[in-house]
Amino acid sequence: MEPELPQWQGRATLVDLLDRVLDKGVFLRADLILSVAGIPLIGARLSLELAGMETMLKYGILSDWDEAIRALPPDLRQPPPPGESPPERRASEGREETIAA
Repeated sequence: MEPELPQWQGRATLVDLLDRVLDKGVFLRADLILSVAGIPLIGARLSLELAGMETMLKYGILSDWDEAIRALPPDLRQPPPPGESPPERRASEGREETIAA
């Protein structure tokens, strides 16, 4: 006779996990030290912040970037099509005009 496995009331799916991470956010920090024969050679400090933009802005993360992107005119917000260089902006006689580089 096999023991009965516990039944989970609710199962979390990948979509549930992703929704929670984007809504609440995740912050991970790692300190890595590479050593040979007990002598530390290389050290690295890594940090990762993962959340939806709404959550990031709520906590003041990436707010400068968001303001800078929103200040750009709409034609410069989108990346150029493949094979095309991005347009450059220059002031000419008191007005701005877009020229192709």
